[in-house]
Amino acid sequence: MKPREVRQREVELKELEAIVERAREALSVEDHEKLKAAVDTLAYLTRELEAKGTSIARLRRLIFGPSTEKTSQVLGDAVGAEGPEADSEAGAAVTSGGLARTGEAPDKAKRPGHGRNGVAAYRGAEKVKVGHASLTHGARCPSCDRGKVYRQAEPAALLRVKGMAPLQASVYELERLRCNLCGEVYTAQAPEGVGTSKYDETATAMIALLKYGCGLPFYRLEKLENSLGIPLPSATQWELVHAGAGLLDPAYRELIRQAAQGEVVHNDDTTMKILDLVPPEPEEGSEERTGVFTSGIVSTTDGRNIALFFTGRKHAGENLEQVLAQRIRDLSPPIQMCDALSRNAPGEFETILAHCMAHARRQFVDVAGSFPDECRHVLETLREVYRNDALSREQGMSQADRLFFHREQSGPIMERLKEWLREQIDEQKVEPNSGLGEAIAYMQKHWLRLTQFLRKAGAPLDNTICERALKKAILHRKNALFYKTENGARVGDLYMSLIHTAELVHVDPFDHLVALLRHPRQVAQSPADWMPWTYRTTLGGLTSGTSPPA
Repeated sequence: MKPREVRQREVELKELEAIVERAREALSVEDHEKLKAAVDTLAYLTRELEAKGTSIARLRRLIFGPSTEKTSQVLGDAVGAEGPEADSEAGAAVTSGGLARTGEAPDKAKRPGHGRNGVAAYRGAEKVKVGHASLTHGARCPSCDRGKVYRQAEPAALLRVKGMAPLQASVYELERLRCNLCGEVYTAQAPEGVGTSKYDETATAMIALLKYGCGLPFYRLEKLENSLGIPLPSATQWELVHAGAGLLDPAYRELIRQAAQGEVVHNDDTTMKILDLVPPEPEEGSEERTGVFTSGIVSTTDGRNIALFFTGRKHAGENLEQVLAQRIRDLSPPIQMCDALSRNAPGEFETILAHCMAHARRQFVDVAGSFPDECRHVLETLREVYRNDALSREQGMSQADRLFFHREQSGPIMERLKEWLREQIDEQKVEPNSGLGEAIAYMQKHWLRLTQFLRKAGAPLDNTICERALKKAILHRKNALFYKTENGARVGDLYMSLIHTAELVHVDPFDHLVALLRHPRQVAQSPADWMPWTYRTTLGGLTSGTSPPA
């Protein structure tokens, strides 16, 4: 059967909107909302397709999300790792003097091992010492009957992994005795360490870690625990983490205070939803802000990264302004790394602004399918800069040495790229209104701040660390969909900040939360002693009966 030919018509979106309004009387409210949502979606896709910088590949990323932006994947090459994901293994070739030879592709070293985790990786595993059944240290060797056997420094390791519920319960059956004459009942004493509360600090810490660190909603944990015979209602979980947040608040405020003193601050935000802040249908022409955002701030101070999260109506710049309000006045302005959106600026507070190279690079990734040769040139040029930066980290350079290294190695590369960008526009090799032209214009417009790493010691290349931090909030949004109240959002921000900061400084976040919850009085008195990098020393002082170092 011959397929029917479809006649195409050009219809203005305004005409469709008018049709939808006329259909309001004939449709139910629910059906009308569905039709309106479909037309709004069509309008959005149409606008994106009409934008000159949008390619089919970019539209696919808008719908399904990006897979990778590595140069080798974007250009279809089999070159080693590079770009914003480059690490020490993707570093440039090294001369005898320790400097990179730009332009030479290094041989990527193969990682040792078979890809499985060794016994040393199981830091949280219980250690059980097992002695030999028949031999002791210094005993005669049973094989030769002449030598002696001696204990080896490294024991043989036998690893066994078993499953258990995330939260376990113990029922203590206390024996009761009753006098047959007077009726007095005598109940056995509970074992030492049982405590008086039904839920101890480890339960609160585990629920918080699963919810705000791993994105497991309360109702899913409730279902899992119920299937394992340990009822744990969602309401109970919320009560526990809410009560715990009150005890952890001094530590959270201390994190903010210390983050305000950072040498480098990264900030960005992502959309979020709080049901209590969902407005009714906004009036046409109203300028009232209706969006809700989670802002991520990562501050680097004394070589440590501190992650902070803030959810509400405020943008990333406004939240950064609140943090910097606690900065010591005598300190020099920090380096601020963000993208070029104006809402990232921290208001009246002075910062040394640096823009994200990954955002500029992404402009070329988006149009690489339409302009492969030109985008190859830009991406491969930036790859050399990222390799140099990876090499500076691999060699443990100081900030001053890293600045000198980038000036010597990356400076000429960026100058050649700047000249190439100018030629494309001035010599009319590229249409300014094309996708490539817009990508070039973006890089030229923000060139000074994109290349801040060539002038300021410590300036990073991109905002990747903050974007990775925001994945905590995105994971929560993906699984739990929303916060119900502003108070719930603040509780989530508090736990996410403590958990991700511990992860950034390679500290067990569960152990840290438990320590804070078990010592609320000491945390309130001296929160600086209970940061992820100081709490173990403080705990050691409490155990030995000495005061922690000032």
